[in-house]
Amino acid sequence: MASIKKRNTTFFLAAVAAIWIACGSGAEEKSEGWIGFNEGIKLAEDTGKPVIIDFYTSWCKWCKEMDNKTFSDPQVSGVLQKGFITIRINAENRSEQLKYQGKIYTPAQLTRHFAVRGFPSLAYLESDGTKIMVVPGFKQTKEFLLTLNYVNEGCYKKDITLDRYLRSGGNCN
Repeated sequence: MASIKKRNTTFFLAAVAAIWIACGSGAEEKSEGWIGFNEGIKLAEDTGKPVIIDFYTSWCKWCKEMDNKTFSDPQVSGVLQKGFITIRINAENRSEQLKYQGKIYTPAQLTRHFAVRGFPSLAYLESDGTKIMVVPGFKQTKEFLLTLNYVNEGCYKKDITLDRYLRSGGNCN
C-alpha cells in the first residue's frame, strides 16, 4: 500500500511540474514590441506617447487571435511602434509589483482597478497615465486601426465617443 501511495505521489508531482513548465512560471510575458508595465509607464512619461495595455490570460482564445491576426498585421504593428507605448499584462499574475499613480498593484489587482471583466481588454492611457478608456474584446484590424486613430487624433477630448467615431468611419469632427 505504501509503495502505491509513493508512486501516486511521485506521479502527481511529476504532472504538476510538467504543467508548470508548459504554462510558464507566471512572470509577465513580453513578446516583440510589448514591454512591462513599470518600464512602459516611465517610457510614456519620457516620450509623451500614449499607452496601450493589453490585459490577457494564458487560456484566452481571443487573446491569441488578437496576437495572430490583429497585432501581427504589418500596418497595425507599424502604427503601434511609431505612436504608442505597448504594455502587456497577464491578468492572472499575483506576484509582480506594478506602480500606478502612486500605488502598488499586482497585475491581477491592476486588472480589477481598470474594471476589466473579459479578455482580451485594451486600456488606453495618456502619456501621464490618465485613463482614456478600456475597450473589451477581440478587434479586427480595421476597427483596431480606427481606434488607434481615435486616440491619436484626441477625439475623446472633443466629447466624441468611440462608438460614434467608428460609426462615422473615422470622422473626428
